Amino acid sequence: MQRIVVLNPKGGSGKTTIAVNLASYFASRRQMPVLMDYDPQGSSLRWVKKRQPIQPWVYAIAAFEQDGRTTRSFQLRVPEGTTHVIVDTPAALDAREMPEITRAADKIIVPVLPSDIDTHACSRCIRDLLLVGKVRREDNRLGVIANRVRRNTLSFQALIRFLHTLGIPIVATIRDSQNYARSAELGLGVHEMKEHLAREDVQQWEPLIAWLEEPAGGRPVAAGDSAPAPPAGAGGG
Repeated sequence: MQRIVVLNPKGGSGKTTIAVNLASYFASRRQMPVLMDYDPQGSSLRWVKKRQPIQPWVYAIAAFEQDGRTTRSFQLRVPEGTTHVIVDTPAALDAREMPEITRAADKIIVPVLPSDIDTHACSRCIRDLLLVGKVRREDNRLGVIANRVRRNTLSFQALIRFLHTLGIPIVATIRDSQNYARSAELGLGVHEMKEHLAREDVQQWEPLIAWLEEPAGGRPVAAGDSAPAPPAGAGGG
């Protein structure tokens, strides 16, 4: 069973979009994913409730709820046969909580948007994961997603330049696409949409899936494997 944590204390970075689309991908491949929703907004939980009985199975756990009638471990138990646990973390996650939430993670994904505010928050998040969460770069557990990007823009080029400075692999670049909003309304992921509508979006997930399949401590993905380096002299935006 693989445990994947999607984490960025900055709100609006697209954590839930990444989490539900990962669950959709694994479910569409006849796996048994569990979405563990730590966000009090419950967005992942609502997505699961929108799914129809004919759609592939996705199980959800409302980890943000506190049930005094049972132990915490019992509340967070996963069904037998679970293949992947995808953890959707809350915004404003305190650095002191990172060791607990990442300790058992096989992979940690940090989505970041192309803006000055988001890159600053991402830098602080990576620092806390390394120093407080004790996540080691060489373990190949930590990867960054450039999310909601528009290629050939100055803001995208500035984001990629920034991500290269972190020494953390860029495991995917996800474009700004309406397919994510459309699929979320139906409890779907882009991998479950009609191929001719979501082909480009699905292709952008291939480097991420390949990285997730690499074992911890395996060959790190070189920064920029899934994203081109910006041209020399490009300015920020």
